Amino acid sequence: MATARKFADHTRYHLAPRGFWKKFRDAVVVSPEISSGLPIQGINRYPPPGSRPERYSTPATKASDPAQNPYWKRDVRRTYPQLSVVTQDGLSSLLIAHAEAPAVAAPVEGEKADVLATAKEPQDLTAAIATITSAKKAFSESHLPPKPPIPFKRWIPERAPDAPHDPHSYFPMILVK
Repeated sequence: MATARKFADHTRYHLAPRGFWKKFRDAVVVSPEISSGLPIQGINRYPPPGSRPERYSTPATKASDPAQNPYWKRDVRRTYPQLSVVTQDGLSSLLIAHAEAPAVAAPVEGEKADVLATAKEPQDLTAAIATITSAKKAFSESHLPPKPPIPFKRWIPERAPDAPHDPHSYFPMILVK
């Protein structure tokens, strides 16, 4: 049984010139085996692009509704940072509330206790800080404030041995490691 010879036929899937342009190509081309590079439309891609009868429709979303999608929400050039204001009264009430963090007991299944929020009169900030620091010292010799994390070891300059030079000459350079 003879094996079928497989080869790349340049005329099989590509257009070939006809008429005058075929004669011109035969006269001018260096290698006639090179294809034109133009694919045959019906064979190369089936179905050809753009031949489907359906049309694409964009699915309706909240962003496609112009009434629910105003320009000012989409305009990212004007997304300025929003300012937040903390008054001294608000800060003092927050400091006092967080300084008195009571321990919460585990709930019992049979009882339902109503928790009432006790609203304290806002104090002056300096008075609030004074009451918090007088009740409990924030930092002491044994309990120091946290240090910021440093990802590298701090460089401490150390004197290195001098570079070789004449001991009786002026050498202003000091080497540090």
